[in-house]
Amino acid sequence: MSPAGQVPRPLRFVPARRPARGPLSPIESLSFAWLETIALLFRPFSGRRWIKLSAVCLFLGGGTSTAAFQWGFGSLPVEVHASDALLRVRQIIAGHPSLIILAVALSLGLVLSLLYVRCVLRFVLVDAVIKQEVAFGLAWKNLEPAGRAYFFWLLGVAAALLVSASAATLWSYLYISSGVAPGRPAWLATLLLVAILAAVVLAGLMVAVVITLTDDLVVPVMYAERISLPAAWEKVWKVARGDAVMFVLYLVLRFAVSMGIGVAVLFFLFPVLMGLSSGTLLAAALVVLVLRLLGLAWTWNPLTIILAALALIIFTCALFAVLSAVGMPGQVYLQKNGIRFIASRTPALEALCRASAASGWRH
Repeated sequence: MSPAGQVPRPLRFVPARRPARGPLSPIESLSFAWLETIALLFRPFSGRRWIKLSAVCLFLGGGTSTAAFQWGFGSLPVEVHASDALLRVRQIIAGHPSLIILAVALSLGLVLSLLYVRCVLRFVLVDAVIKQEVAFGLAWKNLEPAGRAYFFWLLGVAAALLVSASAATLWSYLYISSGVAPGRPAWLATLLLVAILAAVVLAGLMVAVVITLTDDLVVPVMYAERISLPAAWEKVWKVARGDAVMFVLYLVLRFAVSMGIGVAVLFFLFPVLMGLSSGTLLAAALVVLVLRLLGLAWTWNPLTIILAALALIIFTCALFAVLSAVGMPGQVYLQKNGIRFIASRTPALEALCRASAASGWRH
């Protein structure tokens, strides 16, 4: 009892709250990212926004391959001889060195073009996630220089990795060749081979981690502060060294969540793609059967080749549309998670997110 004659109230345990502007934990960033992703995609729902985001995420790796792609022309009740045609094409190309050079050049150009588009669209996705709207053309025009810098950085990383792998392979070959000489233990070559394979796996894992951190954390910092990629990496690295445990936990949760999203997308896509593939094959078989009933046979000529190419283009577009639409929410969620996590540790990005959120509420 107090001196005033009052009975004191019993003590209650009140859990400590995280400061409003303190750094978010990886679990908190996942929670906030979930709510904001739902708001972006469904409140309100906009078909145009979904189409734009799906197109962006298609080049960022949206969608998952399934066993439905194991269906082939061999399932048709006719002999299309597609494998024979491809074999003849390969034989023709193999017999002409100029065609080989042309094929390699076209393949390399296609890969580099897709990589360039991916780098720019990564910034477009960050812009859409932060502003809660997709202004594709304007974002591409304004963010292309930053995407170009990211593209050249990726080329440098790929070139360094390729040179290192080639040098290690050459050195290993020479060492193994000398290691089988008399007087050297036989297990030495096996041990070296195992070490090389382990190094390749470790290098691949490190590259995946670096690209993931760049996409999730470094690109949003570049976007918010309009700085170069090395400067953004330096800023993120300084923050990571001061909060190493949280960053390691972020990586672990990031890969766990991405695997879970991949399983969920695969579970949803399998029946959809099976139905799409089955419907396409049944339609093709029906066309062939109708032609047989009319006393006609399917033969390859310029007209049928054009029709088959058009059908293949339509099927491919429908396939990519399904893949991108189903995989897009996961891509948006993972990007939102990275932005939320790093924004709570970088004032410029946090201020930009708050300003965009306030603008969105006013509208």
